[in-house]
Amino acid sequence: MSEPLDRHAALISTMVLVSAAEGRISDAEIETMTRLVATLPAFAGFDRSRIEAIGQACVDLLAREDGLDLALDRIAAALPAPLRETAYALACDVIAADRDASQNELRLLALLRDRLELEPLVAAAIERAARARHRSV
Repeated sequence: MSEPLDRHAALISTMVLVSAAEGRISDAEIETMTRLVATLPAFAGFDRSRIEAIGQACVDLLAREDGLDLALDRIAAALPAPLRETAYALACDVIAADRDASQNELRLLALLRDRLELEPLVAAAIERAARARHRSV
């Protein structure tokens, strides 16, 4: 992950980043990431054979002392404003996949929100929408 990210890699790295916040990636999070990559227009034209390499590069980067800051910087640098909202929405969906957000995930979401320079009301709306989509009855 030393070279600049393209937009698809930045979106996938965002999902991996939040899913790894608890120290492990759950089956529900993997299923959610797979579904999102397969169905969302933001991933049109994306070569899905790259997913594993992108995910591994992100995990490797996170093992570094400054890995989290570097990952956030690279993600933000790769994304134009409209896709920053998309990245945040993807992060919220991955976190909601487990039905319970941990403190580590919430702290990471706050870091991501700040690094992506999202307006607080926009971020709150995205978070609320994710909760609504993943709520069970």
